[in-house]
Amino acid sequence: MKVIVYVEGKSDKLAMESLLKDLIDNQEIQGIKIEFFAAKGSDNQRGGNAKKELLEVIPKKAISILQNDCQAIVVVIPDLYPKNIGFPHTTYDELKEGIINQFEQELTKKAIEDHRLKQRFKVFCYKHDLEALVLASENQLRNRLGLKKEQNFLISWTIPVEEQNHDQPPSRIVERLFKAYNKTYQKTVDSALILGQANYQDIAERCPQCFKPFVEFLENLSLPQEDL
Repeated sequence: MKVIVYVEGKSDKLAMESLLKDLIDNQEIQGIKIEFFAAKGSDNQRGGNAKKELLEVIPKKAISILQNDCQAIVVVIPDLYPKNIGFPHTTYDELKEGIINQFEQELTKKAIEDHRLKQRFKVFCYKHDLEALVLASENQLRNRLGLKKEQNFLISWTIPVEEQNHDQPPSRIVERLFKAYNKTYQKTVDSALILGQANYQDIAERCPQCFKPFVEFLENLSLPQEDL
């Protein structure tokens, strides 16, 4: 079985590969290969263009992949932020519905009646962006900033971390936090380094709304009975 996971940019890909390394390795032993791909090869500012690519282009690409491999699963994980990219949405449910609609419209356009394909097309999201997971990795974030364990952060944020909003998404908080310590947040480097030192199950528990369901999906994957 192959699970193809599309994220917005290179930083998301590297961060997920670092955070979920143990899970990816364990599933590969079971015959399930999980691979992450960036919708765009490089990160765009605030991810706007990459998000649109993920919402509008990848659902079409997914159909071709699913048709050519009956055991493949395609997953898309955009940021919830910024809102209303591609189509109106401010919540995860609206985002998911819009992406599924794009997928179904393409099925109709191509006169494909095999709706089993839809069962192998999955949608999750980061709320509001990948940096929610960085904020959830408090000890690792503290180490990256050079702080002692007992030191409080100079910048505060809402707990649980997925309860930020579109005006103050986690990415902006992380950028401000690094700046407060005279550092520059380099998304591609810092997110992977921080999350690579974290336990993915701990992060899932701290991000129960959107990230935990994705982790549980990956953990619960199993080969079809005929392949055992």
